[in-house]
Amino acid sequence: MEAKDRRVLEKISRHISSVLNYCRDCSSLEAFEGDSMLVEACVFNLMQIGELAKTALSDEVKASMTAIPWKQLYGMRNRIVHGYSGVDMRIVWDTISDDLEPLKAEIEKYLV
Repeated sequence: MEAKDRRVLEKISRHISSVLNYCRDCSSLEAFEGDSMLVEACVFNLMQIGELAKTALSDEVKASMTAIPWKQLYGMRNRIVHGYSGVDMRIVWDTISDDLEPLKAEIEKYLV
């Protein structure tokens, strides 16, 4: 793996860690939605993850990491940035609570 791709994966991993850290004491969608700074911090990091995955990571690395849903990462970024029909906080919360830890674990396999 090229050094640039490694750095990008490390950045993605750090953004995931930030979101998980911010939400460690948040136990529900309602609590999440009720904290505007938390929402903004998490949404920003999710945008960064999608942007890095779309534009900074090589196609070769993405093709080799087949367990990662790259198109969904870009899709989340696009929905946030462009506000297609508003941002559904339930999808954001479900992504944070269900998908980020497995995504981080998968990325970490490539950084060992």
